[in-house]
Amino acid sequence: MAMPLWLREKLFQKRLLRRELKSLGNGVDLNNRLLFAEHHQSHAASAFFASPFKEAAILTLDGVGEWTTSSTALGKDRCLEIIKEIHFPHSLGLLYSAFTYYTGFKVNSGEYKVMGLAPYGVPKYRDLILEKLIDLKEDGSFRLDLSYFDYCVGLQMTNKKFDELFGGPPRNPDDGIRQREMDLAASIQAVTEEALLRLTRSLATETGMKNLALAGGVALNCVANGKVLRDGRFKNVWIQPAAGDAGGALGAALAAYHLFLDQPRQLDGLDQMAGSYLGPAFEQKDVETRLRSVGARFEVCDDETLIGACIHALTGEKALGWFQGRMEFGPRALGSRSILGDPRSPTMQKTLNLKVKYRESFRPFAPSVLREDVPDWFDLDVDSPYMLLVAGVSKKRRRPLTAVEDALSGIEKLNALRSEIPAVTHVDYSARIQTVHRETNPRYHALLSAFKTVTGCPVLVNTSFNVRGEPIVCTPEDAFRCLMGTEIEALAIGNCFLRKETQDPRLKLDYRNVFDDD
Repeated sequence: MAMPLWLREKLFQKRLLRRELKSLGNGVDLNNRLLFAEHHQSHAASAFFASPFKEAAILTLDGVGEWTTSSTALGKDRCLEIIKEIHFPHSLGLLYSAFTYYTGFKVNSGEYKVMGLAPYGVPKYRDLILEKLIDLKEDGSFRLDLSYFDYCVGLQMTNKKFDELFGGPPRNPDDGIRQREMDLAASIQAVTEEALLRLTRSLATETGMKNLALAGGVALNCVANGKVLRDGRFKNVWIQPAAGDAGGALGAALAAYHLFLDQPRQLDGLDQMAGSYLGPAFEQKDVETRLRSVGARFEVCDDETLIGACIHALTGEKALGWFQGRMEFGPRALGSRSILGDPRSPTMQKTLNLKVKYRESFRPFAPSVLREDVPDWFDLDVDSPYMLLVAGVSKKRRRPLTAVEDALSGIEKLNALRSEIPAVTHVDYSARIQTVHRETNPRYHALLSAFKTVTGCPVLVNTSFNVRGEPIVCTPEDAFRCLMGTEIEALAIGNCFLRKETQDPRLKLDYRNVFDDD
């Protein structure tokens, strides 16, 4: 069933695109006008050409492109050369997705749940995975034992032999998460980190490069990225914020511009993503018109009053919708389409998961922190503007556990307060950090600065402005619907401030079951 689709729509994609574009009848000579970049070439271009580096080693890893699943490349100025590839069906991304499926989550969307679940478990199956499922070489190259997988010849990820190896069938998504799933998540995360470390160490040795650029879906594994950075084989690591297939579109454009048209790069010491604030924005008058059209009640404030109202909501432990400027490009909300909260609150993590996002209680939240204050709060002192590096909460900010708390296991670990900012401190004392820079997001920087002035804490909880299964809100109307369909209590859109309690109760929605699980 899968092979005809694969052959028709994947391997012969250029022909398919030509045919579909011709049907538009615009008379363009598509044979000569249509450029086609390979999947991993696009990933590599998105990583290198958007990076701040004049030269770098490039590593791309995902499920599968046309045939390639992993590639290494060299980038120098406007040139990019792929030097090594691993091909389907041997894929680190598909191996991780197999465990995503087996632990009861959705493939191609639930992988980050596995990453978030891993710290609750023990990597007891790590050696079994390395012995039976993947032959991982010292240089990071690998082959999978395909007899345990069904993605080549069927329409599911694993088979009965896989079930027998790990003691039972995949978890039903409607069943509770057991310690077994936590241990499986910890195990595949450990194997993935080991594979990435071997690949990057080998790449550093072979190329002699000091800079590393990463892309592909596996590059969204921010825990592994943090370990690559701390390993120190590369002095600088930069990850494309839209590391998944959305970034492939950007990479194809950059490949055409630099490789085909031979256009120069504009290097100024900064990356070229402009904070990844590349989406649509709405002028203040347009915001007001749109909000009135859906019956919203709001007050229009000057900048200082708006920031003050937001700080009052946050310090009152309210969930604040924050809709400002251009929308983010990529899978992370970076302070333009965000739900914000007070990280000092011991209940904020659970409240946001269960009452706002309507998702599993174990899922961690990320901190946004002023760049200038990062080393005072986290074991990190580099830029992380795209929320793609995990590091530990600073030891001086941690809280020692009692004997009773230390004995907790599984999801019970959530009940222990681990630091001064418990809402963004995962059970292993880690945090997925976004550094906020005045140059790229001055209004969000101003909000964090004001919060620091009032509380002494330069950190906010930052999660995407949506509920489980819904796209991130794009328009003011989207944001108002999300306000009325969840337990978000306040909303700032441009210079408009909305309070939940003043809205027309007839406009209340119930978002709890509107969208499918993510």
